[in-house]
Amino acid sequence: MTVQLTGTPVLETERLTLRAVQASDRDVFVSFLMSERGHFVGGGADFPRGKAWRAFASLIGHWAIHGFGIFAIVERDTGKTVGGVGPWYPDGWPEREISWSIWAPEAEGKGYAAEAARAVIGHAFDVLGWDTCVSYIDADNARSIALAQRMGAAVDATAAQPDGYTDLLVYRHARPDGTDASGGMEAYA
Repeated sequence: MTVQLTGTPVLETERLTLRAVQASDRDVFVSFLMSERGHFVGGGADFPRGKAWRAFASLIGHWAIHGFGIFAIVERDTGKTVGGVGPWYPDGWPEREISWSIWAPEAEGKGYAAEAARAVIGHAFDVLGWDTCVSYIDADNARSIALAQRMGAAVDATAAQPDGYTDLLVYRHARPDGTDASGGMEAYA
């Protein structure tokens, strides 16, 4: 028997369906995490398969613990899972995050991460009731930095780092209506 996350939201965009991660997404995620492309999210070419499997299981467990989590990014025209995006708040994170990654290499450069992240940011503010959110990005991850900036996020140099990290950039997202989502900050440093 395969357990399904029931009652989780499904978000639709012009080209994508965003749904809770499920067992059938394992192989594309594990392959991503075990590739060089996964090194910005803690993986890499030498990442052990067992650890990658456990990281995948944490995506599903996050939904059960918090009631929200990473959505699988699914192409509507093909039904193929190509990445993950979602509200993320694991133990040791000082703030709620919007996380994204494209798992299938052939899906890179199509704008899927931006399309999906915009939908999830709207969901976080409008449905989950968040008053602010950030994205923690490795300073060498030029593609994620460019995406955060295109979406209107700005570096918040005063924001705390997740436990065990000291050199991540913290990008704070504006509300979908364009108003400040700094949690009361006048301006970002």
